[in-house]
Amino acid sequence: MPTAIAPPVQDPPSLAFAFEMRLQVGTPLELGDVGDGRRRIIPIAGGTFEGPGIKGTILPGGADWQMVRDDGVAEIDARYTLQTDTGQLIYIRNAGVRHAPPEVMRKLLAGEEVNPSSVYFRTVPTFETSAPELEELTRAVYVASGERHQTEVVIRVWRIQ
Repeated sequence: MPTAIAPPVQDPPSLAFAFEMRLQVGTPLELGDVGDGRRRIIPIAGGTFEGPGIKGTILPGGADWQMVRDDGVAEIDARYTLQTDTGQLIYIRNAGVRHAPPEVMRKLLAGEEVNPSSVYFRTVPTFETSAPELEELTRAVYVASGERHQTEVVIRVWRIQ
């Protein structure tokens, strides 16, 4: 006789807005087919971030080491550094996926503007910092949604409560 599944003991987690990032990106470097898909490296030239109790700049020098699979899904692997207005540094690794219908992905990968609502762009950012006042970034799980524009990527980050 099958065993009944017990209902969840807790309510599902909620989300709390953490901050929004606006990353300025350079021209993608196309390495081509490397076996697992098409490798693209998108340089991060800088930007800004801001949320409740935190704001600052995104330092140049990071990149998104994307792998575009044969099924059209882009595996995101972005790594860069944030600097708060008070000088604290935060390393971020933002991994996830981006996909859309084939015609939308063709435009997106060609650098054309598309409607962000037609693209699934989700990531799970993780953070490292030595700043005690920012340790919450290293003690919680975060999720994010993104929008790719011609020269900018907008990422909105939420903390899972």
